[in-house]
Amino acid sequence: MSTDLTNTSLPYRIAVLCYLRDSESRMLMLHRAKPPNKGMYSPIGGKLEPATGESPHGCAIRETFEETGIVVAPGEIRLMGMVSETAYEGECHWLLFLFEVTRAIAHDEIANYEMNEGTLEWLKRTEIDQLTLPTTDRDIIWPLINQYEGGYFACHIDCRTEPMTWNVLEGWASTNTS
Repeated sequence: MSTDLTNTSLPYRIAVLCYLRDSESRMLMLHRAKPPNKGMYSPIGGKLEPATGESPHGCAIRETFEETGIVVAPGEIRLMGMVSETAYEGECHWLLFLFEVTRAIAHDEIANYEMNEGTLEWLKRTEIDQLTLPTTDRDIIWPLINQYEGGYFACHIDCRTEPMTWNVLEGWASTNTS
């Protein structure tokens, strides 16, 4: 990026990303029809509603229902990561909470695969790497999801420089080998 954003005040947005898998470990991805990241793929999710005091867990449950029609119980989601991004695309700062649904989702649980947000698709993890993804997702978030599978990570990404800089603030992978 050539723009100097070191002294720029940008809005801060809070959102969730929700990672759903089917019984064959395919992941549900949204081919986005709207900004941010229009034309790219991402997990389902959306912005937290701070005016209502919505929690990140509540937002993940709401967004999963709004975008898929699936009712997820509070015990069926798990916080797997937290990502903060400074000056994403020079437009805002993001605080992203990453949740995984802990049960397999049947394809017929999804009410509609086409919506105003875009098109939902089930994809193998190896297929996701071939998609048009936001740079932060491709280069940082997906590798961290793989590295800390079954565990948790917190990461900060500074998007003000090219290349971006980032660091893992904490993280642990699952010790479950079964």
